[in-house]
Amino acid sequence: MKKLLLTALLSTLPMASAATLVFGGNGEPVSLEPGNITDGISILVQRQIYDTLVDFKDGTTDIVPGLATRWTPNANNTSWTFTLRKNVKFHDGTPFNADAAVFNLSRWWDKSHPYGFRDQGRTFEIVGELLGGYKGDATAVIKNIVKVNDSTIRIDLNKPSSVLPNVLAAGYFGIASPTAIRKDGAKYGTPASKPIGTGPFIFQSWRTGDRVTLSPNKTYWGTKAKVDALVIRSIKDASQRLNELKAGTIDFANDLTPDSLKSVQADRNLVAVKRPSFNVGFLSLNNRNQYLKNDKVRQAISMAINKKAIVDAFWNGLGTSNASFLPPVLAWANSPKVPADYKFDPAAAKRMLSEAGYPNGLSLDLWYMPVSRPYFPNPKPIAEAIAADLSAIGIKVTLKTEDWAKYLEDRNKEPGFDMYMIGWTGDYGDPDNFYGAYYGANASDDINWNPAGVETLLQQGRAAATQAAKAKIYQQLHEITYNAAYRLPVVHSNPLAAARTYVKGWVPSPLGSEAFNTITITGKK
Repeated sequence: MKKLLLTALLSTLPMASAATLVFGGNGEPVSLEPGNITDGISILVQRQIYDTLVDFKDGTTDIVPGLATRWTPNANNTSWTFTLRKNVKFHDGTPFNADAAVFNLSRWWDKSHPYGFRDQGRTFEIVGELLGGYKGDATAVIKNIVKVNDSTIRIDLNKPSSVLPNVLAAGYFGIASPTAIRKDGAKYGTPASKPIGTGPFIFQSWRTGDRVTLSPNKTYWGTKAKVDALVIRSIKDASQRLNELKAGTIDFANDLTPDSLKSVQADRNLVAVKRPSFNVGFLSLNNRNQYLKNDKVRQAISMAINKKAIVDAFWNGLGTSNASFLPPVLAWANSPKVPADYKFDPAAAKRMLSEAGYPNGLSLDLWYMPVSRPYFPNPKPIAEAIAADLSAIGIKVTLKTEDWAKYLEDRNKEPGFDMYMIGWTGDYGDPDNFYGAYYGANASDDINWNPAGVETLLQQGRAAATQAAKAKIYQQLHEITYNAAYRLPVVHSNPLAAARTYVKGWVPSPLGSEAFNTITITGKK
């Protein structure tokens, strides 16, 4: 019956030509407007359309030239000069130059920019998270953005930063055509607009809930795409992505469930692809909640969840659990004073809950994401397992979810979610990226806990020029955040992807997204 249903489903789908590369994504983009996204699928689609000033070497977190060919700091890292690539054009034929770079950077950073559309819902949240704040904010990293000449810009800083080029390489910060933004206004980045970048693929259409279709940029300055078209399908269910991959209606896909590994390996038409672990999936506890303000309640929750059993059950050997917010490759920044993991002790957790004043237990909502993510590939059953562990110590849990875009938005609206599952795939290879996105004065405002001491350490970490200097600072952050227990790391996963055997040249990034212009599909029928 399942095979018949799948056959019927696939027969209703439009078939792509043999020269069309089809990717199975885990949902649809929230937006195709650079700077105004935080989710992975939006980044992945934008990577095809836009270039960033600085890029990453394929398969690594090492930075290489993008739209900037060179970047140079002053003596104390408080000013960075970027030399821009010449003779590059946007897909609409307009030139990329210093004016275009300054326009993009300024509209993200300057709340009064006439094309920032703040009055129509734009927040550019990621700028606050990764760059400390916006123009005029006391915590903002950027002080000024200056056009030096047509092919040079300078970014002056309020405080030293050794990681500014790495931040600007993140997939959030694609450079868009100022002409297109002025033309489309607040519609820019929505399905009603035409996003325009300088990247290897040109936007053609966005069928809401279904697919984004792109064509190759035949005048691209870099490596030109080797296919006639690129289709990025929205397939929320991981099992459906796998079934379509097996049937050949998509060519490759991300974020398959770990228990799919054996099935992929058993199919001679497929190749399993494991991304390097560069993420964290965690449970956030909201300080606005009357119960979760209590340190002992949070400590009880940290001891009640059997993280190792959950990771063993749901990640099939493709995940590890520890007490760090940082992925294993950044373990040099972990404190030796912090235990390897939170202690699992339900009896002690129940006593702690009683000491907190709740011997008869309490009730909390637990929100889980409606889409699979690299760190939580199968969110609902993972949430059910967490709820079962909490129930065992007397915490009654109500599971909740909602549309992904609304989920991301509502977590930051007062009063927020009691507890919710979320995660982070790194954007660049520095501890600042993990801690800075969720802690500090301008981080995500989902838990109402941002002590001044944390912000001070974050600023010191960004200014530190050597790994040894950084380690001393981030070890302190590790200790503070571990003891506070507002964000409980559950897993660092090796996300499972897979491709048809004819897909060649795909180099998955540890950062979770990469341009697809290196891929060939010779032999696809």
